[in-house]
Amino acid sequence: MDPRDIKKPDLSYRYEFSIDELDAAIACMNAHGFCVIEDLLPDYLVEELKEAVVEAADPDGALQPGQSYTHTSFVETGPKAWQLLEYEPFMRVHAAFIGTDELTIHRSACILRKQDSQPVTWHTDWRGFAETPAVDTGGVLNRGDWPSGKWFYITGSHPLHGGLCVIEDSHIEGWNGPEGFHLTADRTSFYPADEPESRYSGFDIPGLVPLFTRPGDMIVFAHRTYHGAFSNTLKEDRLSCAIGFRRRDHRIETPWALPDSARAFIDALPDHLKHYADGYTGIERSWRG
Repeated sequence: MDPRDIKKPDLSYRYEFSIDELDAAIACMNAHGFCVIEDLLPDYLVEELKEAVVEAADPDGALQPGQSYTHTSFVETGPKAWQLLEYEPFMRVHAAFIGTDELTIHRSACILRKQDSQPVTWHTDWRGFAETPAVDTGGVLNRGDWPSGKWFYITGSHPLHGGLCVIEDSHIEGWNGPEGFHLTADRTSFYPADEPESRYSGFDIPGLVPLFTRPGDMIVFAHRTYHGAFSNTLKEDRLSCAIGFRRRDHRIETPWALPDSARAFIDALPDHLKHYADGYTGIERSWRG
Protein backbone atom coordinates (compact mmCIF):
# COMPACT_ATOMS: atom_id res chain seq x y z
CA MET A 1 0.00 0.00 0.00
CA ASP A 2 1.47 3.33 -1.09
CA PRO A 3 1.14 5.82 1.81
CA ARG A 4 0.67 8.61 -0.74
CA ASP A 5 -2.66 7.05 -1.69
CA ILE A 6 -4.00 6.82 1.88
CA LYS A 7 -6.65 9.37 2.76
CA LYS A 8 -8.21 10.33 6.07
CA PRO A 9 -11.00 7.80 6.66
CA ASP A 10 -14.65 8.77 6.72
CA LEU A 11 -15.94 6.56 9.53
CA SER A 12 -19.52 6.06 10.61
CA TYR A 13 -18.76 7.57 14.03
CA ARG A 14 -16.92 10.57 15.45
CA TYR A 15 -13.51 9.94 16.94
CA GLU A 16 -12.12 13.49 17.15
CA PHE A 17 -13.18 15.62 20.11
CA SER A 18 -12.33 18.83 21.92
CA ILE A 19 -11.19 19.10 25.54
CA ASP A 20 -14.77 20.03 26.41
CA GLU A 21 -16.13 16.73 25.03
CA LEU A 22 -14.30 14.24 27.23
CA ASP A 23 -17.40 12.17 28.05
CA ALA A 24 -17.97 11.60 24.33
CA ALA A 25 -14.26 10.87 23.81
CA ILE A 26 -14.29 8.25 26.57
CA ALA A 27 -17.42 6.67 25.08
CA CYS A 28 -15.70 6.45 21.69
CA MET A 29 -12.59 4.86 23.16
CA ASN A 30 -14.70 2.35 25.08
CA ALA A 31 -16.69 1.51 21.94
CA HIS A 32 -13.97 1.52 19.28
CA GLY A 33 -10.65 1.45 21.15
CA PHE A 34 -9.31 4.89 20.28
CA CYS A 35 -10.05 8.60 19.97
CA VAL A 36 -8.28 11.93 19.35
CA ILE A 37 -8.40 15.00 21.61
CA GLU A 38 -7.81 17.89 19.23
CA ASP A 39 -5.65 20.97 19.91
CA LEU A 40 -4.84 19.97 23.48
CA LEU A 41 -1.38 21.56 23.50
CA PRO A 42 -0.59 25.20 22.71
CA ASP A 43 2.12 25.97 20.15
CA TYR A 44 4.72 26.99 22.74
CA LEU A 45 4.43 23.67 24.55
CA VAL A 46 4.66 21.73 21.29
CA GLU A 47 7.95 23.50 20.56
CA GLU A 48 9.28 22.82 24.06
CA LEU A 49 8.42 19.13 23.72
CA LYS A 50 10.13 18.92 20.33
CA GLU A 51 13.30 20.18 21.96
CA ALA A 52 12.87 17.76 24.86
CA VAL A 53 12.45 14.75 22.55
CA VAL A 54 15.52 15.60 20.48
CA GLU A 55 17.60 16.19 23.63
CA ALA A 56 16.48 12.84 25.05
CA ALA A 57 16.56 10.67 21.93
CA ASP A 58 19.39 12.09 19.83
CA PRO A 59 21.32 14.72 21.80
CA ASP A 60 24.47 14.43 19.68
CA GLY A 61 22.70 14.18 16.32
CA ALA A 62 24.21 10.73 15.82
CA LEU A 63 21.16 8.97 14.36
CA GLN A 64 21.39 8.34 10.64
CA PRO A 65 18.67 7.98 7.96
CA GLY A 66 16.79 4.75 8.48
CA GLN A 67 17.38 4.76 12.25
CA SER A 68 15.16 5.53 15.21
CA TYR A 69 15.49 5.68 18.97
CA THR A 70 13.02 5.22 21.81
CA HIS A 71 13.76 6.71 25.24
CA THR A 72 11.70 4.73 27.76
CA SER A 73 11.89 7.17 30.68
CA PHE A 74 11.06 10.48 29.00
CA VAL A 75 9.57 12.01 32.15
CA GLU A 76 12.94 11.67 33.86
CA THR A 77 14.74 13.85 31.31
CA GLY A 78 14.02 17.21 32.91
CA PRO A 79 11.82 20.29 33.24
CA LYS A 80 10.78 20.49 29.59
CA ALA A 81 9.02 17.15 29.95
CA TRP A 82 7.68 18.04 33.41
CA GLN A 83 5.75 20.94 31.90
CA LEU A 84 3.05 18.44 30.97
CA LEU A 85 2.48 17.71 34.66
CA GLU A 86 1.68 21.38 35.21
CA TYR A 87 -0.53 21.81 32.16
CA GLU A 88 -4.07 21.53 33.49
CA PRO A 89 -5.82 20.35 30.27
CA PHE A 90 -3.32 17.49 29.93
CA MET A 91 -3.89 16.35 33.51
CA ARG A 92 -7.65 16.80 33.13
CA VAL A 93 -7.69 14.30 30.25
CA HIS A 94 -5.83 11.70 32.30
CA ALA A 95 -8.08 12.20 35.32
CA ALA A 96 -11.18 11.82 33.15
CA PHE A 97 -10.07 8.63 31.41
CA ILE A 98 -8.71 6.97 34.56
CA GLY A 99 -11.56 8.16 36.77
CA THR A 100 -9.60 9.99 39.48
CA ASP A 101 -7.17 12.86 39.92
CA GLU A 102 -5.18 10.82 42.45
CA LEU A 103 -2.59 9.77 39.87
CA THR A 104 0.90 8.32 39.80
CA ILE A 105 3.24 8.43 36.82
CA HIS A 106 3.20 4.94 35.40
CA ARG A 107 5.62 5.10 32.50
CA SER A 108 6.72 7.45 29.74
CA ALA A 109 8.55 7.44 26.44
CA CYS A 110 9.62 9.53 23.50
CA ILE A 111 10.57 8.43 19.99
CA LEU A 112 12.63 10.01 17.24
CA ARG A 113 12.38 8.38 13.81
CA LYS A 114 14.62 9.48 10.95
CA GLN A 115 13.72 9.45 7.28
CA ASP A 116 13.37 5.89 5.90
CA SER A 117 13.04 4.37 9.37
CA GLN A 118 11.18 1.09 9.18
CA PRO A 119 7.44 0.72 9.89
CA VAL A 120 6.47 -0.19 13.45
CA THR A 121 5.07 -3.72 13.34
CA TRP A 122 1.53 -4.33 14.53
CA HIS A 123 1.25 -4.98 18.25
CA THR A 124 -0.71 -4.40 21.41
CA ASP A 125 0.96 -3.03 24.54
CA TRP A 126 -1.25 -5.27 26.71
CA ARG A 127 0.64 -8.07 28.44
CA GLY A 128 -2.22 -9.54 30.45
CA PHE A 129 -2.86 -12.48 28.13
CA ALA A 130 -0.32 -14.74 29.82
CA GLU A 131 -0.86 -16.01 33.36
CA THR A 132 2.79 -17.01 33.61
CA PRO A 133 5.34 -14.75 35.34
CA ALA A 134 6.55 -11.74 33.41
CA VAL A 135 9.68 -12.18 31.29
CA ASP A 136 10.35 -8.49 30.56
CA THR A 137 9.46 -5.00 31.78
CA GLY A 138 6.35 -4.84 29.62
CA GLY A 139 5.08 -7.98 31.27
CA VAL A 140 5.42 -6.28 34.66
CA LEU A 141 4.06 -2.83 33.83
CA ASN A 142 1.52 -3.45 31.06
CA ARG A 143 -1.04 -5.64 32.78
CA GLY A 144 -3.30 -2.92 34.18
CA ASP A 145 -6.66 -1.82 32.82
CA TRP A 146 -5.86 1.90 32.50
CA PRO A 147 -5.74 3.34 28.97
CA SER A 148 -2.19 2.64 27.86
CA GLY A 149 -1.77 5.09 25.02
CA LYS A 150 -1.96 8.88 25.22
CA TRP A 151 0.54 10.05 22.64
CA PHE A 152 1.48 13.37 21.13
CA TYR A 153 2.79 13.13 17.58
CA ILE A 154 4.33 16.56 17.91
CA THR A 155 5.38 16.75 14.27
CA GLY A 156 1.94 15.54 13.19
CA SER A 157 0.64 12.09 12.37
CA HIS A 158 0.01 11.12 8.76
CA PRO A 159 1.07 8.14 6.63
CA LEU A 160 3.99 9.83 4.86
CA HIS A 161 5.54 10.91 8.16
CA GLY A 162 5.51 7.68 10.13
CA GLY A 163 1.96 8.26 11.32
CA LEU A 164 0.16 6.03 13.78
CA CYS A 165 -2.66 3.73 12.77
CA VAL A 166 -4.97 1.59 14.86
CA ILE A 167 -7.40 -1.26 14.23
CA GLU A 168 -10.85 -0.20 15.29
CA ASP A 169 -12.61 -2.46 17.82
CA SER A 170 -9.47 -4.55 18.37
CA HIS A 171 -9.52 -3.71 22.10
CA ILE A 172 -12.52 -5.94 22.78
CA GLU A 173 -11.73 -8.90 25.01
CA GLY A 174 -11.67 -12.06 22.93
CA TRP A 175 -10.77 -10.29 19.65
CA ASN A 176 -9.05 -12.88 17.46
CA GLY A 177 -7.33 -10.76 14.85
CA PRO A 178 -8.33 -9.17 11.54
CA GLU A 179 -10.12 -11.30 8.95
CA GLY A 180 -7.53 -13.33 7.05
CA PHE A 181 -4.95 -13.13 9.84
CA HIS A 182 -3.96 -15.23 12.86
CA LEU A 183 -2.80 -13.90 16.20
CA THR A 184 0.72 -14.81 17.23
CA ALA A 185 1.10 -17.40 19.97
CA ASP A 186 1.48 -14.70 22.64
CA ARG A 187 -1.49 -12.75 21.13
CA THR A 188 0.53 -9.52 21.00
CA SER A 189 0.60 -9.31 17.17
CA PHE A 190 -0.76 -11.08 14.08
CA TYR A 191 0.29 -12.38 10.67
CA PRO A 192 -1.39 -13.46 7.39
CA ALA A 193 -3.08 -16.82 7.69
CA ASP A 194 -1.07 -18.26 4.77
CA GLU A 195 2.35 -17.17 6.06
CA PRO A 196 4.67 -18.30 8.89
CA GLU A 197 4.15 -16.64 12.26
CA SER A 198 5.75 -13.20 12.59
CA ARG A 199 4.82 -9.66 13.59
CA TYR A 200 3.13 -8.12 10.56
CA SER A 201 4.28 -4.75 9.21
CA GLY A 202 1.91 -4.31 6.26
CA PHE A 203 -1.11 -2.04 6.09
CA ASP A 204 -3.59 -4.01 3.98
CA ILE A 205 -5.63 -4.86 7.06
CA PRO A 206 -9.40 -4.87 7.60
CA GLY A 207 -10.40 -2.26 10.19
CA LEU A 208 -7.23 -0.18 9.81
CA VAL A 209 -7.68 3.49 10.73
CA PRO A 210 -4.78 5.77 9.74
CA LEU A 211 -4.68 8.75 12.08
CA PHE A 212 -4.21 12.23 10.67
CA THR A 213 -3.43 14.59 13.54
CA ARG A 214 -1.87 17.98 14.18
CA PRO A 215 1.12 18.52 16.52
CA GLY A 216 -1.04 19.59 19.50
CA ASP A 217 -3.51 16.70 19.24
CA MET A 218 -3.48 13.82 21.72
CA ILE A 219 -4.00 10.31 20.38
CA VAL A 220 -5.66 8.00 22.92
CA PHE A 221 -6.01 4.25 22.52
CA ALA A 222 -7.23 1.58 24.90
CA HIS A 223 -4.83 -0.76 26.66
CA ARG A 224 -5.62 -3.68 24.31
CA THR A 225 -5.87 -1.77 21.02
CA TYR A 226 -3.59 -3.05 18.26
CA HIS A 227 -1.56 -0.35 16.57
CA GLY A 228 1.37 0.20 14.22
CA ALA A 229 3.09 3.04 12.39
CA PHE A 230 4.11 3.75 8.82
CA SER A 231 7.68 4.39 7.72
CA ASN A 232 8.83 8.00 7.87
CA THR A 233 9.35 8.97 4.22
CA LEU A 234 10.03 12.67 4.88
CA LYS A 235 13.31 14.44 5.65
CA GLU A 236 11.84 15.93 8.82
CA ASP A 237 12.41 13.79 11.93
CA ARG A 238 9.20 12.31 13.27
CA LEU A 239 8.90 13.12 16.97
CA SER A 240 6.45 11.74 19.51
CA CYS A 241 6.15 11.51 23.28
CA ALA A 242 3.86 10.32 26.04
CA ILE A 243 3.55 10.34 29.82
CA GLY A 244 1.07 7.81 31.19
CA PHE A 245 -0.49 7.49 34.63
CA ARG A 246 -2.30 4.96 36.75
CA ARG A 247 -4.42 5.27 39.90
CA ARG A 248 -2.20 6.07 42.86
CA ASP A 249 -3.78 3.30 44.92
CA HIS A 250 -2.71 0.75 42.29
CA ARG A 251 0.70 -0.18 43.66
CA ILE A 252 3.13 -2.24 41.59
CA GLU A 253 5.88 -4.33 43.09
CA THR A 254 8.64 -4.53 40.50
CA PRO A 255 11.37 -7.19 40.42
CA TRP A 256 13.96 -4.45 39.88
CA ALA A 257 15.21 -1.88 42.37
CA LEU A 258 14.36 1.76 41.75
CA PRO A 259 16.91 2.87 39.12
CA ASP A 260 19.29 5.69 39.96
CA SER A 261 17.78 7.80 37.17
CA ALA A 262 14.31 7.40 38.67
CA ARG A 263 15.56 8.31 42.15
CA ALA A 264 17.30 11.41 40.77
CA PHE A 265 14.10 12.39 38.95
CA ILE A 266 12.01 12.07 42.11
CA ASP A 267 14.53 14.13 44.10
CA ALA A 268 14.65 16.87 41.43
CA LEU A 269 10.90 17.10 40.84
CA PRO A 270 9.47 20.30 42.36
CA ASP A 271 7.69 19.76 45.67
CA HIS A 272 4.24 20.59 44.28
CA LEU A 273 4.63 17.81 41.69
CA LYS A 274 6.17 15.09 43.88
CA HIS A 275 2.80 13.48 44.57
CA TYR A 276 2.81 12.29 40.95
CA ALA A 277 5.93 10.25 41.77
CA ASP A 278 4.34 8.48 44.76
CA GLY A 279 4.63 4.85 43.68
CA TYR A 280 6.65 5.59 40.55
CA THR A 281 8.73 2.51 39.70
CA GLY A 282 10.97 3.71 36.91
CA ILE A 283 11.99 1.09 34.37
CA GLU A 284 15.04 -1.15 34.17
CA ARG A 285 15.27 -1.95 30.46
CA SER A 286 17.81 -4.74 30.96
CA TRP A 287 15.61 -6.72 33.35
CA ARG A 288 14.54 -10.17 32.17
CA GLY A 289 12.56 -12.71 34.13
